[in-house]
Amino acid sequence: MASKPGFLTDWPWKPLGSFKWVILTPWIAHSTYSFITKDQNERDIGYFLIFPYMMLRMLHDQAWITLSRHRTSKGKSRILDKGIEFEQVDRESNWDDQILLNGLLFYIGYMLVPEGSHLPIWKTDGVIITTLLHAGPVEFLYYWLHRALHHHFLYSRYHSHHHSSIVTEPITSVIHPFAEHIAYFVLFAIPLYTTVITRTASIASFAGYLAYIDFMNNMGHCNFEFIPTTLFSFFPFLKFLIYTPSFHSLHHTQFRTNYSLFMPIYDYVYGTMDKSSDKTYEMSLKREEGSVDVVHLTHLTTPESIYYLRWQREALNKLIEEAILEAELRGVKVLTLGLLNQGDKLNKLGEIYIKSYPQLKIKIVDGSSLVVAIVLNNIPKETTQVLLSGKLTKISYAIVSALCERGTKVTTMYKDDYDNLQSKLCSESKKNLVFPGSYTAKIWLVGDQINEAEQKKAPKGTLFIPFTQFPPKKLRKDCFYHTTPSMLAPSSLVNVHSCENWLPRRVMSAWRIAGILHALEKWDVNECGDAMFSIEKIWQASIHHGFRPLKINPLIKI
Repeated sequence: MASKPGFLTDWPWKPLGSFKWVILTPWIAHSTYSFITKDQNERDIGYFLIFPYMMLRMLHDQAWITLSRHRTSKGKSRILDKGIEFEQVDRESNWDDQILLNGLLFYIGYMLVPEGSHLPIWKTDGVIITTLLHAGPVEFLYYWLHRALHHHFLYSRYHSHHHSSIVTEPITSVIHPFAEHIAYFVLFAIPLYTTVITRTASIASFAGYLAYIDFMNNMGHCNFEFIPTTLFSFFPFLKFLIYTPSFHSLHHTQFRTNYSLFMPIYDYVYGTMDKSSDKTYEMSLKREEGSVDVVHLTHLTTPESIYYLRWQREALNKLIEEAILEAELRGVKVLTLGLLNQGDKLNKLGEIYIKSYPQLKIKIVDGSSLVVAIVLNNIPKETTQVLLSGKLTKISYAIVSALCERGTKVTTMYKDDYDNLQSKLCSESKKNLVFPGSYTAKIWLVGDQINEAEQKKAPKGTLFIPFTQFPPKKLRKDCFYHTTPSMLAPSSLVNVHSCENWLPRRVMSAWRIAGILHALEKWDVNECGDAMFSIEKIWQASIHHGFRPLKINPLIKI
């Protein structure tokens, strides 16, 4: 938000939230119905393609976002060596508003300007006119509008919102207040409207011009340099006609230089060219790719959808195997595979990879020890009894063993689970495992496959503490649900865009943190299969490196 929000700062459809695209429904329905029902000669393909093209633009923007974050994480040719915080991610989450605005205005324009209907696919004169009008009036007027927006009156009310992002992402290019976007649309409409009223417009000139604007906007804010120096060596004049990502990045750090839209010529003409532009450009291209110490292999989908068919299990194992070998070749020190804990039938909890490649220099970490440490520290010390529910795993065995050793009663409602747990416990601890138990415990340890009927049996005020990667379904409004095993990341950890989408901002899952800790501490051990790293040691390491446990919801008396 701008420091002093002015008139028409907010988008008019902001109250609609995620349902904002519904405002296009009447036009989408009408254009589709007309295209289907009318004869071929009467169909207006341009009118029909407005919405599909808006969706294509969103896909284009998303591709840039993905590419930019990938390149930023690798470090090669990165311009600004700084991280992007969650505040920026949240602030820029409405990047599709400008596409929605364009779609709305194109539909309205179609209704009000008869010349804009039934456009041909291609007209050469219209493409030439669009190109000339952009290079002339549009670029010139944008330059002076941009300088005006940096006047303290307009800057504090509008343009400061855009400049809140020092380290830019592709979508930073379209993060402006509503009023600013209206001004930009008027500018970009100059070539479009001119070709319409002169009857030289075509679908190609419209779509091509919008694609050019989107591409240049995304490129200029992507925070990595990729335009080769050879381009300007062979064609020196292009230096005045094509800006580079580093050129515009300087505008976001220096503020009073490099005002041009896409063509730097006006900064040269009016003396606002940043003197360090060439140096920044060359240094960015020379930046080498950083080394990666930890890689986390993420889930492709939920366990229920991939683990049951034989060919799927083999395919997933092959995928993990290839990821391990690729990480080994790249010199990665630690590979974390949280999905190893999803079932011993899939890969024997990761042990299969260690046995298959005994000479691996890379260490494989499933994060079990930190998961156990976090769960244990989430249980209040004064707790006398907990109920264990859900599928038994390597993690649940370790949790039950630790709780029984410290004198906490662990209740299970199933004889098979009781027998399996008893076989894992030492003789002194077995007395603290209770069967048959009852559903009266106020703290439940929740694993996979807990069913709805069980949750409904929990007493009012029960605290559910999951030890799984995926959170349980929250069925009880009169109970508390702790997050899945996770910790708050230290402020020194940068370039964190997101973790699991059910966790709060800057909160990382234990499986990811474990890999980071193994790399920082240079522990030369694998944690997979039946092997479990020291629970106390990894817990102390997490605290030492700045990770902090989450605050537990207010508890009922135990």
